[in-house]
Amino acid sequence: MRYLLPHPDAVADLSDLDVGLYDGTQPLPENLDDVELYAVPYGIIDPRLCEPITRMPRLNVVQTVTAGYDHVLPFLRPGLTLANGRGVHDAATAELAVALTLAARRGLPQLVRAGDEGRWDPYWSRGLADARVLIVGYGSIGAAIERRLAGFEVAVSRVARTARPGVRPISEIADMLPHADVVILSAPLTPETEGMVNSDFLAKMADGALLVNVSRGRVVDTDALLTELSKGRMHAALDVTEPEPLPAGHPLWSAPNALISPHVGGLTAALSPRARRLLVNQVRRHAAGEPLANVVVAP
Repeated sequence: MRYLLPHPDAVADLSDLDVGLYDGTQPLPENLDDVELYAVPYGIIDPRLCEPITRMPRLNVVQTVTAGYDHVLPFLRPGLTLANGRGVHDAATAELAVALTLAARRGLPQLVRAGDEGRWDPYWSRGLADARVLIVGYGSIGAAIERRLAGFEVAVSRVARTARPGVRPISEIADMLPHADVVILSAPLTPETEGMVNSDFLAKMADGALLVNVSRGRVVDTDALLTELSKGRMHAALDVTEPEPLPAGHPLWSAPNALISPHVGGLTAALSPRARRLLVNQVRRHAAGEPLANVVVAP
């Protein structure tokens, strides 16, 4: 077996090749000696899904279906290529980023709570029109978020690790934070971004600003965020948290002005067909000796 994939439809599409199925719910194949490309099953990030990498002597490519790949890095060894799921989750994650932004800016959680109690409770909200939105991390997901914001009459600014036309370097973010009404995090988790949103970062955000996180929970210092939320000075809408899953009773659940979703950014009907296309294309490229797409770590 040369290829081990987590998607049954992709396996079916590749029936002319030596492909096996492992989606993390069934036992691993007993013999992993000939696996050359392993696609890590998608789901809750679990080291047990990466552990098979260490038992594949002929492995040369690790493929993720996730855009983030920080969970795989501890299992890589010299000589392995790592490719990620860039493009698979862009639409769904961007949808959720905008949905969380709208929900928080229009106060939808308050409406739901009032409805549950049978209360007619109209109120003014900040809304989204005319807001200044700062996108932190401008890869394919950041760009997809901006496309979906295009009709909301907002002013968008962007920062990323690498400056380019229209995108300022992350080193300039301190000057931009005070002017943003909404800060959307779509940066990957790296040594540079881990804990980036700390007390200093949050203190620079404007009073009443909204922090939206659809990247990784560890990009944000949870204790620092709780301190700011407890003051009632800002708002947060989080699809990812640290720790994750967020345990019952954690203070984030009851923090003022916090809206939390359980890491569902990519979980829509768009996931399966896009993951299928990516996996099939990558295996075909590998079998033909062609360069792979989405390479993030080269040997």
